[in-house]
Parts: sequence; structure tokens; C-alpha cells
Amino acid sequence: MHITKAPVTGRKVRFALVGCGRIAANHFGSIEQHAAEAELVDVCDIDPAALEAAVARTGARGHTSLDGMLASTTADAVILTTPSGLHPMQAETVAAAGLHVITEKPMATRWADGVRMVDACDRAGVHLFVVKQNRRNATLRLLKDALEAKRFGRIYQVHLNVFWTRPQSYYDQAKWRGTWELDGGALMNQASHYVDLLDWLIGPVESVHAYTATLARDIEVEDSAVLNLRWRSGALGSMAVSMLAYPKNLEGSITILGEKGTVRVGGVAVNEIQMWEFAEPHPMDEAIRAASYQTTSVYGFGHPAYYDNVIKVLRGEAQPETDGREGLRSLELLIAAYRSSREGKRVNLPLEL
Repeated sequence: MHITKAPVTGRKVRFALVGCGRIAANHFGSIEQHAAEAELVDVCDIDPAALEAAVARTGARGHTSLDGMLASTTADAVILTTPSGLHPMQAETVAAAGLHVITEKPMATRWADGVRMVDACDRAGVHLFVVKQNRRNATLRLLKDALEAKRFGRIYQVHLNVFWTRPQSYYDQAKWRGTWELDGGALMNQASHYVDLLDWLIGPVESVHAYTATLARDIEVEDSAVLNLRWRSGALGSMAVSMLAYPKNLEGSITILGEKGTVRVGGVAVNEIQMWEFAEPHPMDEAIRAASYQTTSVYGFGHPAYYDNVIKVLRGEAQPETDGREGLRSLELLIAAYRSSREGKRVNLPLEL
């Protein structure tokens, strides 16, 4: 792709945000942490109370429609923290206005919609960023470094658990929650950052066989899922997801079993290095204790570091860590899992050749 929009120089990078719900606060806080080089100039929401709260916190101009905001904004990039099913249409609208797009996960709820988002931003010559803030968590950065240093030797098995709780009251907060059209289920929404780890850390997945179920919640989508996986490297693995853990969020973990190393990163959201054993010592081992951190938030603390990359990219000083094409990799795996569950068979990747 060719970016035709000029880099930002001589002033702060300006952001606008649409969708002032729960996750928007992480974006507000991240931009505040980068106040010397970034500012939020506009916010938009159809909910008057959410919009009023966002304006009060940020001092940005408030808007009740995306089109109205785009007509007057001075922003360089627009952040989409709206229901997932709205991302494709809004991304196309923002790109057509000549502005960069930053979209929360999942980038879309359908494969064709994700591809369309990438194409729209390509045609407009703007960046499409997909938020994958967990990649910036200190524990996962250390694990990524160990993998890139080939410390595991051959990887034999990889297992991920996402055992959280989402009560019925969570889904009842808004009509779009728990719907196929706008939200997606336990895999697509809550566990999407963990699905991202399957490819980002381990490499291309060859095939997936999945079961999904709605066991307890009154919603359209699944509250539970299990996946069996084979990577192109030959490694085998699994992923277990539940939004029914009693009585609170229990675990978000990844375990890697290799020829010369075993690692388990656990805690409520891959925030604790619980096992770190390798045949050969390495200087990075000194950073294990410092990498673990305490959290009650499943979001982690990666948003500010994610924005560090976005700001550098928009200044022309770096390449995007997670652009639209990178976002498609985890979306493809998600769609493959849903197809497998629906059709009752193993699904091979890539979906399109």
C-alpha cells in the first residue's frame, strides 16, 4: 500500500474518537500520557450521557454523529471504539474523508468486511491501525523475545486458557451486546487478543477444529468455546474460552512446551510469568520478575505503548506494528473457528488462496 497523506510535523498529532463507552477510557488515558505530542480534539457518541462525560473528561468538542464530526474536525486520525459490527462502515467513511483509521478489536465481525476495510484505506492512501495492546504487555514482549531468539528449539505444544466471567447484566447493558451483527461472542470479542497470540507468537496456523456453545447466557452468540489447532510448523495446541467462570475472572494464560524450554504466562490476563525454564541461560532471564505486574483489568496496560507506535508512524518515524493486514490474520483464524463449529469439521487456512 502507498500512504499519500503527509506525515505530521511541527505540531501535535490530533485524534478524534467515536464511541465513548467502556474501552474509550483507555484511549483517553493513553492520549493524556502522550500530551506532549498528541491531543484529542473531537469525541462522538449517540448517547448524550456518554458524550457529556467524555467532553467533561477530555475537553474535546462533542458531536452526535460521525458525519457531523468529520465535517469540522481537524484530526489526523479517528479512533473507532464503537460496537465491532460498525467498524467496517465507519472505517470506510473515515478513510473516504482522508483521515487515518484506528480501530479497536475485533476490526470486523465478518471476513469480507475486514478485507473491505483494508481495501478502503489502501485506496484512500491512509493508515489502518488495529489495536492489539496486549502485544505491548511486558510479559508478552519477553516471551516474544525468547521465541525470536529460538530459545525453545522446536515447539511441540501451545495451550491458551481464557476463563473469565461476563454475567447476564453485562450483556443487558446495551441491545448490541451479545449479537452476531454488532458484537460477536466469547471468541470474537472477549478472547480476540488471545486468538491474536496464536499467530503473532507461534506462527501461521495450518488448521483449526472448534466447538462453540451458549451454555448459560441469554445471547445470540457463544459464551464458551474450545479449539484444537495445528500450526504449519507441526506444533499442536488448544484454546479454551469461557465467560462463565464463577464467581470472577480467573485466568488468561498461555503455555508453550518446547524442545529446550517451557514457559507459562498466566494470571488474570497474561500478567504473571509463572514458569520460565530453558536449557541455556540468557541475559533476558534477569527481566522475568520485573515483567510480571498486578492487575484486575483484563485490558492490561498496553494502550499507552501502542499509541507510542501510532504517533511515531503518523510522524513518519516508524512502521505500524499492527496494521489492517496484521489485523486480518487474527480475524481469519476467528472466522475459521466459527466455520469449523458451524460445519462440524476441520477448517484449513488460509481461507482464501
